[in-house]
Amino acid sequence: MEDPSRTNPERIKEISALKKKTTELEQSESERKRAPEALRESEERYRAILENIEDGYFEVDIAGNLTFFNDSVCRMVGYTRAEMMGINNRQYTDKENSQILYQAFNKVFRTGEPSTGVDYEIIGKDGTKLYIESSISLIRNRSGQPIGFRGIMRNITERKRAEEQLRKSLEQLRRAMQTTIQVLVMAVEMKDPYTAGHQRRMTDLARTMATEMGLPPEKIEGLRMAGVIHDIGKITLPTEILSKPTKLSAIELSLIREHVRLGYDILKDVESPWPLAEIVLQHHERMDGSGYPRGLKGEEILIEARILAVADVVEAMASHRPYRPALGMDAALQEIEKNRGILYDPAAVDICLMLIREKGFQLS
Repeated sequence: MEDPSRTNPERIKEISALKKKTTELEQSESERKRAPEALRESEERYRAILENIEDGYFEVDIAGNLTFFNDSVCRMVGYTRAEMMGINNRQYTDKENSQILYQAFNKVFRTGEPSTGVDYEIIGKDGTKLYIESSISLIRNRSGQPIGFRGIMRNITERKRAEEQLRKSLEQLRRAMQTTIQVLVMAVEMKDPYTAGHQRRMTDLARTMATEMGLPPEKIEGLRMAGVIHDIGKITLPTEILSKPTKLSAIELSLIREHVRLGYDILKDVESPWPLAEIVLQHHERMDGSGYPRGLKGEEILIEARILAVADVVEAMASHRPYRPALGMDAALQEIEKNRGILYDPAAVDICLMLIREKGFQLS
């Protein structure tokens, strides 16, 4: 029998709660009945995605045998699904690339961390070689135990071929550049043997400094190329000024200073992987802006030019000049040490001092 003391709001609240519970139960039952259908729809969407992506998707067991893969994998390797199922990567890679894959899978297994950017080469059924880039991650069971691997494989053959073609083009350009540089060096030697010898000795010191400073190999090569022709602009100057045995006049000095611009003009249209013209133009700039021709300061000056500046001063002071005898290595080192951070790059100065004083580097 219903309690007559209960108010209408209480009854309404109870009815509302019962209605909500009934609705939840009905929804739960409906969802339970729809679960298989939802699962099937999800699987269909998942499979549709896998079969329509260009990249290959694969799963392998711990031994590396294929257990699941999409059609893209078959298209890459050239085998049918029936032929692919259960095979190991050793069947479509050579010994070297099989080892690359083994190490990649082993690292993922040991660390549990995914691995990306794994590059290797596969051999298709028809013998065609393809370059592949893969990402690999670990598959675990519900207990957390590793049971296999999954990954994405992408055909990067066209990219690799383009990279190889670019490498060959750069190599051809480098050889052509070296030939051009050699011709320019010979031109300097014929015009002014002193300048040619100065360029060689200074370049040897600058390259050694750059190596000690940890510059990348490409920058060092560019510095070397610029070094052996850094005074190329002097071939346009009168020989009587270049070889004058007495002190140069103010007008003659101003003409000599123009050699950096003249060198820039000679090199600016030469196709090169390095900024040769700009390095040549800047090698008389100074850290405090007192150099020429543009009065650049500090980091505005290319690192290659800052290194050449130190090596240039040291070689020039330590060696004989047409208008004066050699000042000696001690005087040259005192000059760069005194003006470290003022005129000359401090890191370049430190390395130069270390090479000559501690490692016994000699100009030859």
